[in-house]
Amino acid sequence: MNWGRVFYIFFTLMSLTTSAAFLYNPSTLTLFIAGSINVVSTILKLGVRHMLAAELLAGSLVADLHLIPAFFSMQFFHNQTMATGLVIGAVIANIYTIVVSMIESSQEKADF
Repeated sequence: MNWGRVFYIFFTLMSLTTSAAFLYNPSTLTLFIAGSINVVSTILKLGVRHMLAAELLAGSLVADLHLIPAFFSMQFFHNQTMATGLVIGAVIANIYTIVVSMIESSQEKADF
């Protein structure tokens, strides 16, 4: 078992689920947690050397660039509508990352 892969998929799923938690119950704390977990996920993907590593990293960066402005929008401008729209974008980016991870996993199994 590749523990590095387990950790970055774990953090990607945690980012997706905490982003979804924000959509269910919008709060600044939930948004901060989602953004923090996604940044950790992005950092973990920096060392990945798989076939679709660039796509994984790009999806994570897109989610970061949605969650960070969403947090600032919610915290400093009190604009929940904008924050919710940005979090929906981050959820889509995280779903993309998970789909790419699944494609990569299926391709690795096919190579054996």
